[in-house]
Amino acid sequence: MKTLTIYSDKIAIGLSFLCLLHCLTMPLLIAFLPSLAAVPLAKEAFHLWMVIAVIPISIYALTLGCKRHKTPSVAITGLCGLTLLIGAVLVGENLLGENGEKLLTVFGAILIALSHYQNYSRCQRLELCPCPSSRKSNKIE
Repeated sequence: MKTLTIYSDKIAIGLSFLCLLHCLTMPLLIAFLPSLAAVPLAKEAFHLWMVIAVIPISIYALTLGCKRHKTPSVAITGLCGLTLLIGAVLVGENLLGENGEKLLTVFGAILIALSHYQNYSRCQRLELCPCPSSRKSNKIE
C-alpha cells in the first residue's frame, strides 16, 4: 500500500477527530474560560478551514482506496460525511441553530472517520492477503 494513501487516511481520521473535539469541548472551555472566546479556534471560521482541509484529503484517499479494494460503499459513506460537514458550514446556525449545526458536524465527522478507517482496513487486508487474486492485482504489468 502506498505510504501517501496510508497517511492521507490517517490525516483524515485525525482531522475528523479534531473537528469532533473542537465541536464538543469548545463550548465547555469557553464557559469555564471566557477569554478563550477571543481565540480564533472558537470562531466559525474554524469549521470552514477544517472542511477545506478535509475535502481534498478525503477525496484523494477514498478514490485511491476504492480503486484498490473495489468497495464503493466506503466512498459513499465518506461522501455522506463530507456532505453533512459542508451542510453544517453552509446552513449551520442560521437555519438549524447551534445544536443542529453541532449535530451535522458530529455525524459528518464520524462518517468521515468511519469511511477512512474502513478504507485503511480494506487496503491493509489486500496487502496481507496471500490469495492468488490479490497477487495478480499487486503485480506491475
